[in-house]
Amino acid sequence: MFVLVRAITYAALFIGLVLIYMPARLLSWSGIVRPAAIAVPQVAGMVIGAAGAAVALWCIFTFISIGRGTPAPFDPPRRLVIQGPYRFVRNPMYIGAGLALASAALFYKSLPLLAYAGFFFLATHFFVVFYEEPTLRRTFGQEYEAYCRQVRRWWPSMN
Repeated sequence: MFVLVRAITYAALFIGLVLIYMPARLLSWSGIVRPAAIAVPQVAGMVIGAAGAAVALWCIFTFISIGRGTPAPFDPPRRLVIQGPYRFVRNPMYIGAGLALASAALFYKSLPLLAYAGFFFLATHFFVVFYEEPTLRRTFGQEYEAYCRQVRRWWPSMN
């Protein structure tokens, strides 16, 4: 039960800062306001955002139930998580969060927000390559190596 509370706390802080507060500040700074009417871009943004949020939540609950840990690097899972959305791609949580940001850019028709989403993807790529993957290799060894051979980092394989 305590792992659930920790995971929800860390997720709320991450979502609040990276996916809500920073984009809101960026929209405010750029003078972009909510569209007066809901049209195709807004509907597409809502659908993509909902899909991204669903993937991210699925990841969080998979970390809790299978990994017995949280997505936070300072409180990682105790077991390697290769089930749920992780059987399709190695970093679905970052993909879900990035989709949520990109969908907000679409909803608001905001180039600054799209640039922020691009920065998010670039930053998470470097974080994954230079921190997460080496840490997972040290922690889980051959089990993680086998997983890497079977599942791609960012794009699901069509096998």
